[in-house]
Amino acid sequence: MGISVGGGELSLKVLDFSLRLFLIPFSVASIWIAVNNKQDNSDYGKLEFNDFIGLKYMVSISAVSAGYALFAAVCSYLRCLLTKAWVFFVTDQVLAYLMVTSMAATVEFVYLVYNGDRLVTWSEACASYSSFCNRLKIALALHVIAVCCFLVLAVISSYRVFRTFDPPLPPCKDDEVEQEMT
Repeated sequence: MGISVGGGELSLKVLDFSLRLFLIPFSVASIWIAVNNKQDNSDYGKLEFNDFIGLKYMVSISAVSAGYALFAAVCSYLRCLLTKAWVFFVTDQVLAYLMVTSMAATVEFVYLVYNGDRLVTWSEACASYSSFCNRLKIALALHVIAVCCFLVLAVISSYRVFRTFDPPLPPCKDDEVEQEMT
């Protein structure tokens, strides 16, 4: 039993496999851009990736997700390595949520470098480090694409696990219960 639109279960497996392979280059590119992002300013000094824990978190989660996506694609292609749908379900869900949190941390960081925070006397950094900020936006855009892929994968793996169960019964109305009792 699978999706009956456009080729059934096979089209779902092809979509799953394709999305896993599709997100790997976006994650790797996001990692590469973030890690190599640095800029020197004669007035304020050097700004680089290692200075920000939010960027380190994004890179770490992107690396784990790209590695898992490659492993899962190989497993789904070979089918003999891992056939339990619930394993993909759990790991897809966990990584999707981790990707969302890393994206949120990076979005907050990008907001702060562009706008600053006057209450804590943080000034905007992009006026002085425009190249750093532009590369950061590109890394974030690539990461967002990878996050979207993982969210779709989480939905697909949920469908694969929960399709084996019967749908819940609709709630009974009071009139139907009284008729059944008499």
